[in-house]
Amino acid sequence: MNLPNLITIIRIAFVPLFIWLLFVAPEKQSVERWLSVVIFVLAIATDGVDGAIARRKNLVTNLGKLLDPIADKALLGGALISLSILGELPWWITIVILVRELGVTIYRLVVVKRRVIAAAGGGKLKTILQSVAVGFLLSPLDVYLPWLAPVEQVLLYAALLVTLTSGVQFIRAELKAKKVNV
Repeated sequence: MNLPNLITIIRIAFVPLFIWLLFVAPEKQSVERWLSVVIFVLAIATDGVDGAIARRKNLVTNLGKLLDPIADKALLGGALISLSILGELPWWITIVILVRELGVTIYRLVVVKRRVIAAAGGGKLKTILQSVAVGFLLSPLDVYLPWLAPVEQVLLYAALLVTLTSGVQFIRAELKAKKVNV
């Protein structure tokens, strides 16, 4: 256990609190909603922090490579499902994103005994776009600034497009790797 892995575990621990706050007072302008947004932003920001510390201090571990995407999936997946339950995000978008995320994560878990697959550039961009889009969707800012609603939609569909594109890139890379190893 090292500092980056501990930060990742703390990010995972934030997920239930974040979700609970969303449902305690589902009104978008509630104090609890603002607190959930703050926790989401803090938790998602630790994704970059733990990776930066791990690389800078040479603390990259296989456990960290495995836990980091799981923490991202838990936080973003929890947010997407919660937003869909609250009627603020269409279920089809949540399902498409989660199928891609769970598919890649399950595949990583299946091959982990042979090798650990770290996130590639497309996957990192996907996580950033998803985080920004979800952060805006969670935020009550659009209640006060209605012009943000179309911006949220553009961000959401950009995140969806990059999610699908990076999923296809992941599959192609794995198929190519299998071909080379055969």
